[in-house]
Amino acid sequence: MPGIDAARSFVALKIAVLTVSDTRALADDKSGSVLAERIADAGHVLADRKIVPDDVADIRAVVQGWIDDPAIDAVITTGGTGFTGRDVTPEAVEPLFEKRMEGFSTVFHMISFAKIGTSTLQSRATAGVARSTYIFCLPGSPGACKDGWDEILVNQLDVRYRPCNFVEILPRLDEHLRRDKAKGASV
Repeated sequence: MPGIDAARSFVALKIAVLTVSDTRALADDKSGSVLAERIADAGHVLADRKIVPDDVADIRAVVQGWIDDPAIDAVITTGGTGFTGRDVTPEAVEPLFEKRMEGFSTVFHMISFAKIGTSTLQSRATAGVARSTYIFCLPGSPGACKDGWDEILVNQLDVRYRPCNFVEILPRLDEHLRRDKAKGASV
């Protein structure tokens, strides 16, 4: 049965949050705030938080900067995953992936389908790994951010979660780069 192994020690990750929006500012960024609060409540560190417009170059520059920062373990974006002309987060971020995480989108859509039915098809939620940094791209609604965090990320970003999680393999993601990440997470 999946769940938390209380015998294991928690490892706090450093997680950056990027809101992609042409209309939001920090004061009214509900989705970014949902993620920031949940990251802190889980015991992780909010390493950075930014808002950028729906622009491929702007999005990619911020995410690339965080990937290049050896202190950041994970990046979560919110917004820009739909189908309108300005929704370009997957186009900006996916070329940075060394490995795609196909299962993330599948599980996200299963969770979303149970709540909003076929409307989940309007999201291009995606995830991957780049330079030993996890990247998760969620839709821009607070509800989608809650679902992505509460149903997937809170567990997969907790080294105590069994039978397996992303944290315990984090030190091995950089075997080809020899970067230090999530010390203490190796099993």
